[in-house]
Amino acid sequence: MEKTNKARLRKKIFLSLVILFAFFIMFGMVSVVRVFAQEQPTVTETQPELTAERASVARFGLIAAAIAFGFGALGAGIAIANVGAAAMGAIGERPEIAGQALIFIALAEGLVVFGFITALMILGKI
Repeated sequence: MEKTNKARLRKKIFLSLVILFAFFIMFGMVSVVRVFAQEQPTVTETQPELTAERASVARFGLIAAAIAFGFGALGAGIAIANVGAAAMGAIGERPEIAGQALIFIALAEGLVVFGFITALMILGKI
């Protein structure tokens, strides 16, 4: 009985992997066809050329956006680790304060949102 269950589980896993790879192949081919089917944009006189100075500004803007989002995520991770550990300890002693503990964790999670918004503002200026 157990051998048939294992065999059935293996068949289901194999079938799931085959379907997953089929979707990857199908959507991958569709995206490749879309890329090659698009017309190449023509350069007109209204489009500004990318000068070396503008490319440098764009590069530093991308780096600044990555740093803003990255440090925001790291800070939120550290804050959630400390606040979450303290909250779980407090909830273990007094379960009725679970709602208050959740508020403090959500406040720490706000750091990621601030980093994301800052990164979007920087990217909007590039």
